[in-house]
Amino acid sequence: MLSRILTTTCAFALTAGAAAADYSLTILHTNDYHDRHEPISKYDGPCGAEDNTAGECFGGTARLVNAVTDARARSNNAILVDGGDQFNGTLFYTYYKGTMTAEFMNLLGYDAMTVGNHEFDDGPEVLAGFMDAVEFPVLMSNADVSSEPLLADKLAKSTVIERGGEKIGLIGLTPEDTAELASPGDHVTFSDPIAAVQGEVDKLTAEGVNKIIVLSHSGYATDINVAENTTGVDVIVGGHTNTLLSNTNDSAEGPYPTMVGDTAVVQAYAYGKFLGELNVTFDDEGVITEAAGEPILIDSQVAENEDVLARIAELAVPLEEIRTKVVAETAEEIVGSRDLCRAAECPMGTLIADAMLDRVQDQGIQIAIQNGGGVRASIDAGPVTMGEVYTVLPFQNTLSTFQVTGDVIVAALENGVGQVEDGAGRFPQVAGMSFAFDAAAEAGSRVSDVMVGGEPIDPTATYGVVSNNYVRNGGDGYEMFKDAANAYDFGPDVAEVMAEYMAEGGAYTPYTDGRITAK
Repeated sequence: MLSRILTTTCAFALTAGAAAADYSLTILHTNDYHDRHEPISKYDGPCGAEDNTAGECFGGTARLVNAVTDARARSNNAILVDGGDQFNGTLFYTYYKGTMTAEFMNLLGYDAMTVGNHEFDDGPEVLAGFMDAVEFPVLMSNADVSSEPLLADKLAKSTVIERGGEKIGLIGLTPEDTAELASPGDHVTFSDPIAAVQGEVDKLTAEGVNKIIVLSHSGYATDINVAENTTGVDVIVGGHTNTLLSNTNDSAEGPYPTMVGDTAVVQAYAYGKFLGELNVTFDDEGVITEAAGEPILIDSQVAENEDVLARIAELAVPLEEIRTKVVAETAEEIVGSRDLCRAAECPMGTLIADAMLDRVQDQGIQIAIQNGGGVRASIDAGPVTMGEVYTVLPFQNTLSTFQVTGDVIVAALENGVGQVEDGAGRFPQVAGMSFAFDAAAEAGSRVSDVMVGGEPIDPTATYGVVSNNYVRNGGDGYEMFKDAANAYDFGPDVAEVMAEYMAEGGAYTPYTDGRITAK
């Protein structure tokens, strides 16, 4: 697939000259913001005032406002769009749900966004309320919401905006497996992204629109696939995989933009650390003749808007008592990075799984399973606040206990490692057990050497398991747990369980012990 991609270091040019009817547009974009309204550390977690003053922090809405203002000033024709997952990730979402998000997105002047899977974390109700509050269209093409009364008359597949005297078609795209990743309810169904996008492109083209941008919360690989297998798409603004595309950053996963034929694919990492800035030129047929740009790092070189700072501080008042409370101490950084926790045993995943098992072991529970996608940040060495814990575990998942047979456990592990090459959030962090896996093996035969309590797992024996309520109810593909025996989904918040576990026995020392091995 990637062999068909035409890469670029600085710019992409299909034609040497510029026709009189050429049209230039600056596409400013964000994705996977996850309510990081305050500055973040290099670990993507909270960054304190002292570190912020010292210039060691990134992002934050007060900086983003100024970065967008400056970028607009560089262009006489710009739009601002979002690739989804504005929701969830900090106490700001826990407390305000979508209302604070809507306020700041309106302030920033977004032109459109697509629905990310986390926009469904609290069901259609919160998404519908958010859509009532924002002053721009929210889009999703590959879903049928006609049976969901809260969304049926307001969630469009595409829209057309005008900028600089030209019509621009915008199409939304969300993960096809959103029903497994979030809580859209029983009345929203999701469909193939390629067919959905092509259908909207054809509709827009029939209306005379020849400049079409897909806002896609589907991941870098899916975006490339959509670009390869559709016609008429000019730009795909991505999200979901937190992918950094860049021509200057050694950590980038590809060039910015990544060209697939005539289609420019972009994505700008996550958490407001970068603002994507893509400059495109179209000929009079709506074909891109040039595409160039680079994500802007939102670091201390970008000043913070004082009015926005004051508003964030005002909104943070109800949260301060919760998040500034020191609940534990760690002797070293606890690594909870996305790349590691979705592919291998990671220190934060080990900690969470240990904490869950410790809480319910006296109830006959033998195994703990935590989805790696639920681990959202690292914690640096020193005092640990409850705010940091909630940043690691922001989803308010509760402890769930249940009973399944050994063969179901093995099936769950197979599911967990089944998309490791894609960095899927289903990767299992475990306690009370160990296993090996071979990512190169055929699906369904990747897991081996499963041990529980030091003994080989018995496929017919019944085991007590603890997880979070999201996984127990089938999230991240763990459908095999939905009908588990003696299920109880209403335990304490997993974040609180982790905090209390860390508080025991002095400073916590993070570790891994080989409970998960790759072959």
